[in-house]
Amino acid sequence: MDRIIKYFPELTERQREQFAALLPLYEDWNAKINVISRKDMGNFYEHHVLHSLAIAKVQPFKTMADILDVGTGGGFPGIPLAIMFPHANFYLIDSIGKKIKVVQNVAESLQLKNVRAEQIRAEQVEGDYDFIVSRAVTDLSQFTGWVRGKVSDSHYHRLRNGILYLKGGDLAEELAPFKKKVRTWDISDFYEEEFFQTKKVIYLPFK
Repeated sequence: MDRIIKYFPELTERQREQFAALLPLYEDWNAKINVISRKDMGNFYEHHVLHSLAIAKVQPFKTMADILDVGTGGGFPGIPLAIMFPHANFYLIDSIGKKIKVVQNVAESLQLKNVRAEQIRAEQVEGDYDFIVSRAVTDLSQFTGWVRGKVSDSHYHRLRNGILYLKGGDLAEELAPFKKKVRTWDISDFYEEEFFQTKKVIYLPFK
């Protein structure tokens, strides 16, 4: 929690309470359903919460923004972003039902009224969204195929509507098909922890 406050000192008391409640909630659920690697729980806030919130450093979401989190797993990046932006709307989806059960329980426990979670494939989702977020669920070329046609034409953020994707490693080959359209931010520019040295936020706008 100290690291969350360090990088996001403007948090309200309510947000601090919600972020603090995340660890015991996930520890409890992880004992029943393995949604996060158990050996990784000691790094929960760094590897999962702070990583998710790197998107907030790139593009804060405005009131009533509609955000789709594809392949949310246990709720990342969607749950931390929903706490950070309580006036934006978040739709968290995953094809695995037990993971969505955890997300629904966490959202209910934290009283996150701005979160809806459903077991559904991205290709089946209807509606338009300002941004589509995800954390390294697949190659970006495949991912864009899943979500094509689901981005709203109405832009009112600093960045045009599109994909905000968390991924690490050497991405040169993966991003080559998108040429000049894609932008990346090094997460190490936001956070000093070694874990983030090779990790990036990838942004791909849609028309």
